[in-house]
Amino acid sequence: MTSPDTVVPPALTLGIIGAGRIGRAIAVLARRAGLDVRVAASRPPEQLRADVEAAAPGASAVSVEDVARADIVVIAIPLGRHRQLPPEALAGALVVDAMNYWWELDGARPEFEDPTTSTSETVQAHLADARVVKAFGHVSAYALEELARAAGDPERLAMAIAGDDERDVAAVGALVDALGFDPLPAGTLAEGVRFEPGTELFGADADVAEARDMLERFWDSQRGRVVARARGLSPERGADGAG
Repeated sequence: MTSPDTVVPPALTLGIIGAGRIGRAIAVLARRAGLDVRVAASRPPEQLRADVEAAAPGASAVSVEDVARADIVVIAIPLGRHRQLPPEALAGALVVDAMNYWWELDGARPEFEDPTTSTSETVQAHLADARVVKAFGHVSAYALEELARAAGDPERLAMAIAGDDERDVAAVGALVDALGFDPLPAGTLAEGVRFEPGTELFGADADVAEARDMLERFWDSQRGRVVARARGLSPERGADGAG
């Protein structure tokens, strides 16, 4: 990971691609935090506008191209549709991957089942000129809707964040904090495999200490051993010595 020159402040504008339950929940939290929120989906903006305004008053329904110009762009669509995202429009953008692989929804997709890579690395390969960070995907929609808490609240939940540039991870961490969760840097984008579906942290309501322990235990799990073996890593510590 690169060394940050400065800590990036919270985003002034938040773009969200996806108007399902996760996208709507993030939009609501962002509006409560005072952010300028722009939402795009498969429907054109004029068909989406009423739903967006009802769910998150003050948010705007716009095109994907308009969303791409936001300070941070959250992708919350079915992962199997990630190739519909326009790489040219998102070139240079800070993109937060909130997607997960569900074979029941996406169909059997070998590219998402490959233990040598994380699903977010597959998204990064498609959005080659974007800066992809993984976050928001391991907490439930219910947690996003009901369990956000002010900083310092003992019941505040952790949000793991994985990315290859510390400045981008810091920017997403500031967003996570503003939306009511404690950011927990979890290593490079490859380390996002430690909080994908099927891992201990996925779906867990955990504070930072508990979540950190769950991330560390990943390499002792069956999935962790499979990933470590496929990647030629030490099963005790995993990628980059993290664990």
